[in-house]
Amino acid sequence: MRPSVLTICTAVLLLAPACSRPVLVAPPPAAARAARDETCLEQLRRVGRDGDWLVIRGYHATDNLVSLLTNTPFSHAAVLDLTNQQVLEADGTGIHATPLPAFVAKAHRLLLVRPKWSRDGRNLQAVARARELVGRPYDYAGLVGLNAPDRYYCSELAIAIYRPWMRRDDRVPPVIPPNELYYWGTVLYDTGNPD
Repeated sequence: MRPSVLTICTAVLLLAPACSRPVLVAPPPAAARAARDETCLEQLRRVGRDGDWLVIRGYHATDNLVSLLTNTPFSHAAVLDLTNQQVLEADGTGIHATPLPAFVAKAHRLLLVRPKWSRDGRNLQAVARARELVGRPYDYAGLVGLNAPDRYYCSELAIAIYRPWMRRDDRVPPVIPPNELYYWGTVLYDTGNPD
């Protein structure tokens, strides 16, 4: 029995993302990882500021899934709170603060992005807004465009804290993959791909 054209096309579409980049990434050896993480932290402390976004490709199974489904090298985003040496992030456990070194340690690759609305003290107000949202649940439905009020997924949180300064022509879509955050900002630092 020969497969139908529809079956072949479906298989190609489902497998194509897996062919374009590694599905799984693994941490480098401990010494190399420690040196890389220290360099990254130095750069974040030198170049970053409160309210910047950190966009990463992480090592967790959900990072692998997000990278595969979005066919991008990035899987997660967080808000930098440099003053407190933390990031504010939304993951399956909800919105919470994570120590900056721990966040960097779970990154295979990291981008530091300055949001275009981050000026005139707005960045500090954005971080304060993110802190107010700590404890809120994760927005699973938002991943497919069914955004629930007072729930956030990672890049939705990053965008939401700057919403008061957005203009109508900013045109932020209902679903924002982490890799698209640079559309609304400037990449200031990229660790590069260690592969």
